[in-house]
Amino acid sequence: MPRDTLTREQIVRAAVELLDADGLEGLNMRALGRRLGSAATAVYWHVGSKENLIALAADEAWGEVALPDPAGVGWRAAATAMAEDLYAMLGRHPWLVQAFGSYVLFGPGKARHDDHALAVLEAAGFAGARADRAAAAVFTYVFGNALGPAAQVSLTRKLGRDGGDAGELMDEALAGAREVAAGFPRLAARLGTSAAEEYGAAPDDSFGYGLRILLDGLAADLAGHAGERKSSCPV
Repeated sequence: MPRDTLTREQIVRAAVELLDADGLEGLNMRALGRRLGSAATAVYWHVGSKENLIALAADEAWGEVALPDPAGVGWRAAATAMAEDLYAMLGRHPWLVQAFGSYVLFGPGKARHDDHALAVLEAAGFAGARADRAAAAVFTYVFGNALGPAAQVSLTRKLGRDGGDAGELMDEALAGAREVAAGFPRLAARLGTSAAEEYGAAPDDSFGYGLRILLDGLAADLAGHAGERKSSCPV
C-alpha cells in the first residue's frame, strides 16, 4: 500500500492487531509494513516512531471502554460496568498492561475514560481529592487483576520463541511451583482441589468479588463522610 494511500487510522488498527497477536516484542515497522502491504518507511512517515505508534495503539484500545451514564443507571452500576469493561479490554490487549511500565501512554482515549470515571464518582458524591483517590483505587484494582493474565500470555509467548512446546514448558513450570507449594501447609491443603487445578490461578469470580468489596468500601466511606459533615454543621 503506497504511502499516500495509507492513513494513520489504518496503521493504528493494524498495529493493535499485530500487538494482540505477537505482543510488544513482535511489533516492528517492517512486520507492520508487511501486514499493510507497504514499506516500513511509509509507516514511519505517518506515525514517526515505534514509541508513538504504541501510544496511539494504546489510546485506540482505551476507546473500547464503554462509558455508562450514572444518571441513568446509578453511580455504582456505572462504576461496576466501567471496571468490568476495562478489565475485559485489558484481557483482549495484554500488551497494554506490559506497555504501562515502559511507555508514556496518555491520549484522548484514556483522558475520555479517566474524565468519565471521575464524573461517575462525583455523581455518587465524591469531590476533589476524595474523587481522585476513589478513581485511583478502582483503576489500581482493575489493573492489578489484569497483570496475572497478561504475564501468562507474555510468558507463554516467550517459551514458544525459545523453542519447544510452550504448553509442555508451562506445565513443567507449574509442576515445579506445586512441588514448592507442597512444603507450606495452607498451600498444600489446596493442592489437588478444584480451586487449585491450575496452581496460582484465582478462584472463580475473584475479580467480581473484589470489585464488590471495593465499591462497598467506597460507599461506606462516602456515607461516613456525609455523616461527618452533618455532625459538624452548627445547630
